[in-house]
Amino acid sequence: MSLIGYTVRRLFQSVFMLIGIATITFLLVNAMPGDPVRIMLGPGTDQATIDAVQSRYGLDQPLYERYFNYMAGVAQGDLGNSIHYNGVPVTEKILERLPVTLLLVASSFTLAISMAVPLGAIAARRQNKATDHVSRIIALIGVSTPSFWIGLMLIIVFAYQLNVFPSSGLIMPWAHPSDVPQAANRIEVLGSSLYHLVLPTITLGTLQTAAIMRIQRSSMLEVLNRDYITLAQAYGVSSRTVLRKHALRNAQLPVVTIIGIQLTTALGGAVLTETVFSINGMGTLIITAVESQDYPLIMGVTLFFGVIFVVGVLITDLLYAYLDPRITYGGGDH
Repeated sequence: MSLIGYTVRRLFQSVFMLIGIATITFLLVNAMPGDPVRIMLGPGTDQATIDAVQSRYGLDQPLYERYFNYMAGVAQGDLGNSIHYNGVPVTEKILERLPVTLLLVASSFTLAISMAVPLGAIAARRQNKATDHVSRIIALIGVSTPSFWIGLMLIIVFAYQLNVFPSSGLIMPWAHPSDVPQAANRIEVLGSSLYHLVLPTITLGTLQTAAIMRIQRSSMLEVLNRDYITLAQAYGVSSRTVLRKHALRNAQLPVVTIIGIQLTTALGGAVLTETVFSINGMGTLIITAVESQDYPLIMGVTLFFGVIFVVGVLITDLLYAYLDPRITYGGGDH
């Protein structure tokens, strides 16, 4: 099977996976106790007004009819209208909040990959030495500590006690200078944005750094014990060349896998991180949707996260062929 054929097959499978995600989310959301319309309108609202709003959002229809209407809308790219935000399209709210979360996730992954890959390789190269022991302790602490606790500790130490970094008020790098206090040009806006991103990035990136570093170390140790590495060293190839040209690239397959998995972890961690640092991204959007029992918004955000997960897994699989030419997408040997 060619790469194109494999991609088409995986995309076809992904459609059924997303249908499953949408169906399960729809059933779970509609099984929640309470009435989102009553929550939105508040106590004391007359029944006629409640009935009118329920009819507006289709909540007076039978469950099966609402399901088929919802799935038909999803197939056309319509995720419905938010109840909590007075009829604003769910897609519009997602697109409004998405750039903030993508910025946070991108910055955390940049930190994680730039630190974890070289540190994991160094730890493997210095196995059972002080550097290796320290890196393993740091990785263990990183994967064991909740992100929200890290965020709270960073705020207490660096925002309140030392007053070095801000604890809220994230500034987007694309914001206009007139909207940013004490920023006269784009360079100052970018600097202010990076300054505000430091604590949230460390908070969200700690878990990813620890997880990737552990896999990088283990994978590097396995590769360094291979026969072709020993043969290259016997031929007098320098240790740096062996590490850079022969070991590092071949050790990246498990790392690519864990990065793809950590993408979903980062999206989940973004919910807590955005809450701790008062960032108006996808995390606070889903929390608001759950608190207000906004059915369309909950289903829309969940389905969107599902799409990101499916696409991330697919990209991870396709990267395997680039990193390891031995991998084929057919059933036989090539």
